[in-house]
Amino acid sequence: MYLGKLSLRLRIFIAMILLVLMASILIAAVTIYQYNEEARDYHNDRLERKEENIKESINYAIKETTYPVTTKNIPLIFKDEIYEIAAIHKLQINLYDLDGGLVKSSRATFVTDSITKCLNAEVLNSLSNTLEHRYVSKTEENGEVFLSSYSYITDQKFKPLAILNLPYLENDDFLNKELNEFLERLSYAYFLMLIIAITLAYFLSKYITKSLKTISDKMNETRLEKRNKKIDIDSTSDEISTLVKSYNSMIDELEESAVKLATSEREQAWREMAKQVAHEIKNPLTPMRLSVQSFQRKFDPTDENIYQKVDEYSKTLIQQIDTMSSIASAFSNFAKMPAQQNEILNVVEITRLALDIFSEDYIEFHSNEKEIKAKLDRTQLIRVITNLVKNGIQAIPNEKEVKKIVVKVFEDNNTIYISVSDNGVGVLDENLSKIFEPKFTTKSSGMGLGLAMVKNIVETYNGSITFTSQENKGTVFTVKFPKE
Repeated sequence: MYLGKLSLRLRIFIAMILLVLMASILIAAVTIYQYNEEARDYHNDRLERKEENIKESINYAIKETTYPVTTKNIPLIFKDEIYEIAAIHKLQINLYDLDGGLVKSSRATFVTDSITKCLNAEVLNSLSNTLEHRYVSKTEENGEVFLSSYSYITDQKFKPLAILNLPYLENDDFLNKELNEFLERLSYAYFLMLIIAITLAYFLSKYITKSLKTISDKMNETRLEKRNKKIDIDSTSDEISTLVKSYNSMIDELEESAVKLATSEREQAWREMAKQVAHEIKNPLTPMRLSVQSFQRKFDPTDENIYQKVDEYSKTLIQQIDTMSSIASAFSNFAKMPAQQNEILNVVEITRLALDIFSEDYIEFHSNEKEIKAKLDRTQLIRVITNLVKNGIQAIPNEKEVKKIVVKVFEDNNTIYISVSDNGVGVLDENLSKIFEPKFTTKSSGMGLGLAMVKNIVETYNGSITFTSQENKGTVFTVKFPKE
């Protein structure tokens, strides 16, 4: 589970290092096993050679003896010869009768007590029942390993006379020294191989994952709303090439989908806009129609109040026409922003001038600095301020005794802040997410396009607009512009 969280590059690196380590351990294990097998074969072969040579000496002693060649005379035949043979071959010799009893040994008399006086039944059965008439046992005493071979001594007619026992000490000091020296040299080679493997694994894993990293970065940069670049990788594997082709094909499909989606969204937006325009225009048309119809029915040239009535009808029509004109202006301003004419402006001074058009005496303006300069469009900056202030004025109920709108301009960390606060009714919780949506309004009049237009202007300058609100306590809108 933990390895699954590692990066592909790190997993390739770890896998290659583990592979080298496992190969090193396996080769070392096989080497040790091979040395042990060779040591065992060496001792078995050496014991057989010793046994053959000793038997030749024993046969020669039997051939030259003057005693009758019988089992009983074995101690007499080898009274002195057994010591000579043992000294020549540097190996202990024990002779047993055919029943397994010890009859003669090359060891000194005072230490023969440690020699087995009688052979067990397993040795005797193996000698008599096997084709080779030979038995080898392996024992361990005081941390040393001994091989003991048992075979028959025969007379010239190949009749068994006695049982020859040769105890053989497996002295592996020389072989162990060679093994240790070999393993030491092997460890140096493995250490060098490990360093080479680490270096190779690092660059190989980096090479393998380089193309995948490029593809991953491109995928992370992929956006629906912008034109995405295709991946161009040379000299790569077939698998990576297939993946790159799939990604590039996806980019082509994504661009086609983005075009279709943008077209669909524009068409949907204009359909919604057309519906809203039609709806808003119908509202003043209805009272205009009713006014004209009423004027037709009640028109009397002889009426003495005819001029007063005509004047009332005219005012009603003019009022509705003005409403329609404001609707058209609102949609025009939202749908088609004038081209930006950026210039170095004193934001403090422009804000003050924008507030001069309002006659409300409860509007306050504060700024800690007399001059905060930024490159902005004068008309759009004034539009942002006037829309926010107008929104604040409309949010304060007429019946509220103390009305207050505070406009602040200040600078912090190369960022210009414009805040507009009011003590109006605030924004309801269910309307918080809709406040900047086009067409959304909580007022009985208006198109609901003012804040949407402000947001559009602010984001054009890579700025942002946020707000905080408390019900029946007021709302604070904060606009942030980068100074440069």
